[in-house]
Amino acid sequence: MLERVSLIVVDKKIFLSTPCDCLLLHSTNKYAKLTIMIKENIMDKYPDYISEKRRPVASPKCIVQDGQSLFGTFATPIENLNFLDCVKPCGKLLPHALNKIRFTKWEALEVMLDEGTLLSAVYHMGMMGFSIFVYFDKTEKKTYSWVNFTQAKNCIVAPNLIDSVTTLTTKNSFAELNNEFQNGLCRAKGNSKNKKSGAVEFELKLSRISPPSIVNIPFGSNKPLYSEKDFFKAEGYIVINGKKILTNDNSTSIIDDHKGYYPFKAHYDWLTTMGKTEIDGEQKYLAINFTRNQSINQDDYNENLLWLENQSCPIPPVKFEKISKNKWKVTDEHNTVEVYFDIEADFKMMTHLGILDISYTLPFGKVSGYVHDTNGKKYIIDGMYGIGEDKSTRI
Repeated sequence: MLERVSLIVVDKKIFLSTPCDCLLLHSTNKYAKLTIMIKENIMDKYPDYISEKRRPVASPKCIVQDGQSLFGTFATPIENLNFLDCVKPCGKLLPHALNKIRFTKWEALEVMLDEGTLLSAVYHMGMMGFSIFVYFDKTEKKTYSWVNFTQAKNCIVAPNLIDSVTTLTTKNSFAELNNEFQNGLCRAKGNSKNKKSGAVEFELKLSRISPPSIVNIPFGSNKPLYSEKDFFKAEGYIVINGKKILTNDNSTSIIDDHKGYYPFKAHYDWLTTMGKTEIDGEQKYLAINFTRNQSINQDDYNENLLWLENQSCPIPPVKFEKISKNKWKVTDEHNTVEVYFDIEADFKMMTHLGILDISYTLPFGKVSGYVHDTNGKKYIIDGMYGIGEDKSTRI
């Protein structure tokens, strides 16, 4: 029996996500979309603890069909993310016309340099839009932050990541992400200023390192949360209060595209790390994503992933333990993950406005420990830097 999988050729390379053996093929057609036939026994290499629904399948043309969201793990970016077509995603009592008010979307940029870490994002939440820029200085162990609110109508979050733009401009800020994910590329630039933190500016070109993580997770029978995360090499610069920081061969980035319907009361924990680390005696690219959210089935639907060079493989469900104010522990039930996060600084955003309640902490620091791929190989990540989130909302 054969399994049909759609792939994208990027710079004469074809990324094929197998258990953790992403095959790197060659083609003379730089941007062609291909469909190839893969023997089903390739998929049988996954260990038993990885659900079949965590194994990438061919992406549909649209994510909602006949009012019902499709859930699962997908191989390539989805062109038509028509989530507003969902029937009753927030319960029987909410009229369909109010879907757009409950629908939340954002696109975030995370950049890891030797000197520091930048997180920038554009959010569209109901009737409100805002951009956020947070820079963590590794030497000072200090964060600089800029948050810019506006009306939702002024905020554009790209409908997908194929030839699209996410952008937001306010009096004191500008953010833009030009998405060409069908070609494995993204260009990012932005700036912001305020009295407390001064000024930030950046311009970056991002080139994909590994196959993407694309999942659509059920928070209810027809309540989707869609996430695409891509791991990139970063080239360009960041300027903090006049100090220009150039990228180098270690510089990496992750783009995180989020769309969906969060519960009225929601919470998630998140931790990521990225960069270069020693693998088999060489310095190689590696990134990890851990998330614990309100998925109704953590085994079948989660976004935990290990990225390697030209490879990616799923990680089983994880749990977050807050050992102390400045130390987290992330583990799983199959002894494949044991990661510690030692927090050195954080940014907090607390908004309490009656109908809107947000408690958001964005910590930065070093990670240590290990993670295994689906072939059982162990990767030590001691000394890499991480970014986390501890977020609770009531909207």
